[in-house]
Amino acid sequence: MLTSDSRDLLLRETRVRFPGLESREVKITPIEKGGSGRKFYRIAAGPDQSIVLVKYDLSRDENRQYVHIAEFLERHGVRVPKIHFHDPAEGLIWIEDLGENDLWSHREESWPARRTLYESALEVIGKLHRLPPERAEPLRSELSPEFNAPMYRWEQGYFFENCLGRHFGMGPQEIESLAQLPALEEMAERLGSRPHVLIHRDFQSQNILVRRGQAYLIDFQGMRFGLAEYDLASLLYDPYVTLTDAEREELLDYYFVRSGHANEAEFREILRLCAIQRLMQALGAFGFLGHEKNVPAFLGHIEPARQLLVSLAEQQCGLAPLAEALAAVRR
Repeated sequence: MLTSDSRDLLLRETRVRFPGLESREVKITPIEKGGSGRKFYRIAAGPDQSIVLVKYDLSRDENRQYVHIAEFLERHGVRVPKIHFHDPAEGLIWIEDLGENDLWSHREESWPARRTLYESALEVIGKLHRLPPERAEPLRSELSPEFNAPMYRWEQGYFFENCLGRHFGMGPQEIESLAQLPALEEMAERLGSRPHVLIHRDFQSQNILVRRGQAYLIDFQGMRFGLAEYDLASLLYDPYVTLTDAEREELLDYYFVRSGHANEAEFREILRLCAIQRLMQALGAFGFLGHEKNVPAFLGHIEPARQLLVSLAEQQCGLAPLAEALAAVRR
């Protein structure tokens, strides 16, 4: 809820940085955005002049790094909103308004129309993945911790606690039995030992804006070193959007031929493992945000994510017990 005092303060701060707005009538409108602790406002001085103001929590390091990451990405040709001003003392960022047309909003369109937008998104993320890691070394201290085996295990635990336990009410003994499956630990160790590149970390349809047919990345403050296949899995197995197997294959092929990978069989195997890992993380997040943070809209995404994870776990050696348990649960 935006109080009149908060509204006046944000407008006053905005007018200081944009003197041309002092004599114009300005409208400020909250933008509902995801499950983060940041607040977004569209500040408009007419139908053709607007900016987005972000108010972030000073206690979270990743929020403070957003501006540096955005400037880094723009320097390297990765499309992101431009930064106009940043007030780190107040936790305020004024950024380019790219509108609200995200990839998710095109989910009901024909596949040929959507495919072009998905290909644009894959081109953008591919540019990030192909950046030599040494170019990001000056930024490393500002990035979130890179993926490793313990982090993958943490994501798995997050899933067991907040999805199977908190949401589906599975008992602690059954959860413990599933969590100790050797295949899960082996998966974490294998993914954690592979060479890393820069990744977005939450590369899904609602974090990709579309403007004039081109994709732009947003919500990239969690960028870190990890596996490109994790980003790819986040998009191809996105619980927010239904893709057919044929559509998923087209996008996978589009990315692969541009990726520089030599071994397609290995690439597909690692992608499948990353998809399992990513869906476990997403299911944990949906359960946590839906129940702990009282944002019930996230609970509606659990069922499509559950179905995707069942299908993938059935194909993975050693994960049949997890697939069976997920197939059996009902809220």
